[in-house]
Amino acid sequence: MSLFAQEVAGIMPLQKSEIYLKKKGLEVDFQERRSAAQIAIEADNNHLSHDYVEKVDPNAMLEYKRSGVQDGVFKRLRQGKYGIESRLDLHQKTVAQARELVYQFVEDCLRNDIRVAIIVHGKGDRTPDPDMRAMIKSYINKWLKDLDQVMAFHTAQRHHGGLGAVYVLLRKTEKARLEDWEKHQKR
Repeated sequence: MSLFAQEVAGIMPLQKSEIYLKKKGLEVDFQERRSAAQIAIEADNNHLSHDYVEKVDPNAMLEYKRSGVQDGVFKRLRQGKYGIESRLDLHQKTVAQARELVYQFVEDCLRNDIRVAIIVHGKGDRTPDPDMRAMIKSYINKWLKDLDQVMAFHTAQRHHGGLGAVYVLLRKTEKARLEDWEKHQKR
């Protein structure tokens, strides 16, 4: 105790008027933060999940048809008989990059009235880590089902990439529907 008393011997207590409490930082405007967070949420409306995905085999055939798609239309898609209007290549992309690219690609296709596209994802059978095999292919299988704009998809024909690519049939836009309706009314 005597050592402590020696150290604090010359210290005088502050008068109450001399005490100054300063807030750290500026006042927080929660309304501004709330609106900034809302803008960020609206800016990233990509709802495609990058969490768990059910793995598919690198040699598996991918196929999906939403209810309402005619069997003949799906058969022509499966056979590669529709003209491919747009293409996305995901080789050498990470899952996060592929997620952004697929979402933006579908949005761009709809904006440009594209009905049939192809996504080249690769088989993913050359990856040294067995847990990472066909990872992008597995996510493509999940993401395309999660996108309401995708009416159907099927593994491509060999000359278009085979098991490493998928044909995608997209929903008609209102503009395309109106054009079809007008075309059929002229007959």
